[in-house]
Amino acid sequence: MMYNGYGMGGWGMILMTVSSVLFWAAVIAGVVAVVRYTGRDAQRNQPVMHGPTPQQTLAARFARGDIDDEQYNRDLQVLSATAPPYGHGD
Repeated sequence: MMYNGYGMGGWGMILMTVSSVLFWAAVIAGVVAVVRYTGRDAQRNQPVMHGPTPQQTLAARFARGDIDDEQYNRDLQVLSATAPPYGHGD
């Protein structure tokens, strides 16, 4: 039989190219989303602290003269006894 021009034309090639690019973009976006989601699970268990620690705030108050050395030592002991097991969180 002779070819009558009923094959894939220019629009078919363009549509195939665009759909292929969109497919691979969706696959890559899915992989990135899964990696980011699973990475957050490890970070969720640790609280994030912003700003100075309570010990730093207490030291700053002592340095400014807002509290005396007795109050500073007493508060520092209380903070040390109730300090959480995690670090500063930077």
